Amino acid sequence: MWSNALDPLLRRRAFLRGTLAGAAALGSAGVSVAFDEPAAKPLAGPTKNVLFIWLAGGASQFEMWDPKPGRETGGPFRTIQTSIPGYHIGELMPKTAAMLQHVAVVRSLNTEISEHEQAADLISSGRPAEAGLEYPEIGVLLAKELTVRETLLPDYVSCFTTTEGRRRPRVGFLNAKHSPLLLEKSLRPEHLDLPAGLNESQHTSRERLREQLSSRFAARRAGAELANGYNSAFAKVRGLMQSDTLFNLEKEPEAVRLRYGKTPFGEQCLLARRLIEAGVGVVKVARGFWDSHHDNFESHRELVPDFDHVYSTLLADLHERGLLKSTLVIVLSEFGRTPVINQDVGRDHYATAWSVALAGSGVRGGTVYGKTDPDGKTVVEGQANASDLAATIYKAAGLDLHKEYQAGLRPVPLAKEDAQPIEGILA
Repeated sequence: MWSNALDPLLRRRAFLRGTLAGAAALGSAGVSVAFDEPAAKPLAGPTKNVLFIWLAGGASQFEMWDPKPGRETGGPFRTIQTSIPGYHIGELMPKTAAMLQHVAVVRSLNTEISEHEQAADLISSGRPAEAGLEYPEIGVLLAKELTVRETLLPDYVSCFTTTEGRRRPRVGFLNAKHSPLLLEKSLRPEHLDLPAGLNESQHTSRERLREQLSSRFAARRAGAELANGYNSAFAKVRGLMQSDTLFNLEKEPEAVRLRYGKTPFGEQCLLARRLIEAGVGVVKVARGFWDSHHDNFESHRELVPDFDHVYSTLLADLHERGLLKSTLVIVLSEFGRTPVINQDVGRDHYATAWSVALAGSGVRGGTVYGKTDPDGKTVVEGQANASDLAATIYKAAGLDLHKEYQAGLRPVPLAKEDAQPIEGILA
């Protein structure tokens, strides 16, 4: 039984399809656990956590960060003054407007690709597609570099409970041990309860036996790294079981839950704060349904206020708890929306001139970088691409942009060789 469990033919997918029984095997189509590394290392800088907010489908910069009131491309919404003197955003974000002293807005991205999957690959990795080499996503690399290895909590948790626009973070050329924990069906990992008839003492004894037999097997055969990786994965499962209440939002005071709002996005962001507070290095939450080819203004009239409330609440909560100074919060999409309003009163995909927002650790809050023309069609000041954005995130997190990884025999630097961090928003 035990040798079969570590047979080279049993790869990660088969492992994840197992069940949590005797040997504490983990199984769930929606859950994966990052294999740990043995050695701890110091944090790379003041940033300890990174939170990605992914607006799946492509949010409109015109209705949010870069409005063009009174122009043919501007749409029906007015603008409002923010806490940054002279900077106005869309009127649907009044709560965010009051929090922008913590935020740096980049209005000058030109990422060129406007097809969902390809654009998401580009933005998520900061690297153009390359034949024969898949790059890790930014969050995966951040988790690898920032996480303190002694913890039994996941290095990276990705929460995407809607199917629309769902994207699973890719580890690329890194080992599968860097795969994140995926929450896709609910906000609680599945299969963490003990099987019926098995108590904690029995479970602990079985786990010790499994670990001893596994280590003995690995010591006598090639492929010890794979077996040791499984041992780390089992330890992660134990850590998750012991911290199961971390995923239980009912442990939060009712006032806090009401503050975020009991919406899917609000609960994801509340869980993200709980995970960050507990020491999870990287968290990603997603808010879907931004692909507004039809009725753009009506859809954004619903979506943007929800984002505004939850995002502003999250920033305020992190700030009040002293976590914002050590947490980098990034809001991004695959791309933005077109200046031209189509015949269905929608906006289509647009990657030529769009916006992202960063807040917290490593960035200079209260800054607005870059500029588009009066109609929002082109970047006229401070153009940046996807690689530049990735380099900016890495540098804000305190990482060495020139650190090299090995993809087979090929050395690959953390940031693309010609990437230029957006220094104007960095602290």
